[in-house]
Amino acid sequence: MAGLRVLAVDDEQPALDDLAYLLRADPRVADVGLARDGEGALKLVDRALAEGRPIDAVFLDIHMRGLDGVVLGRLLTRFAQPPRIVFVTAYEGHAVDAFEIKAEDYLLKPVRPERLAEAIRRVAGGRGAADGPAPPEASGGSPGTIPVELAGVTRFVQVADVWYVEAQGDYARLHTATGSHLVRIPLAALEERWSGAGFVRVHRSHLVALRYIDELRIDSGRCTVTVAGIEIPVSRRHTRELRDLLVRRARRGRDGVAGEAR
Repeated sequence: MAGLRVLAVDDEQPALDDLAYLLRADPRVADVGLARDGEGALKLVDRALAEGRPIDAVFLDIHMRGLDGVVLGRLLTRFAQPPRIVFVTAYEGHAVDAFEIKAEDYLLKPVRPERLAEAIRRVAGGRGAADGPAPPEASGGSPGTIPVELAGVTRFVQVADVWYVEAQGDYARLHTATGSHLVRIPLAALEERWSGAGFVRVHRSHLVALRYIDELRIDSGRCTVTVAGIEIPVSRRHTRELRDLLVRRARRGRDGVAGEAR
């Protein structure tokens, strides 16, 4: 596979130079274009696409003159062959915007080489999927990652690692094997976005990944599921739907095993 073609966008020349230097130092990157503003970035992405040499990823600042990075990111997603987006910013408050745009990563300045290397790994790993007929969510696959803040640093958690989600007002708490993470996203928004990735609403305050359910129990009219040893309530209105989903999932698993045996 050929090296990545990327574009760095920042309206401050020293920051742009530093980012370009780090990008060029990575052996997975073949070409680094530069833009000092959003308008220039759009022209470069459009020209590259017209020439049949589309840009794989855009590493962009958020606070810039003219088009800011969030607006630019949204415009880039509308291209016929959109580049992956990585935000590189000194501000922590736009992680939710990054999530909505489906940005590949969110780096805080000053950029550490190891974090940039991780972002490039994400871009390189997802490049092949970008050429397919539909994004992962449309085809029922994993929606990728979600940004979370830990001690003032934004990290990206793999959605496939989330066991269940618990509503906390207008926020949601993600529970994983490594701990829990509070995100500023309502549970209803996650339910809609992650429905194609195997998550199901079991209660007004809980969303559960089907693959992590160990047990469904109905006792004296009360239904619960066990996820990683944790008991989660299931409301009456969701009980039948959940039971049917688990039965179908188990049947598919048995059919698959039977098919292999034959």
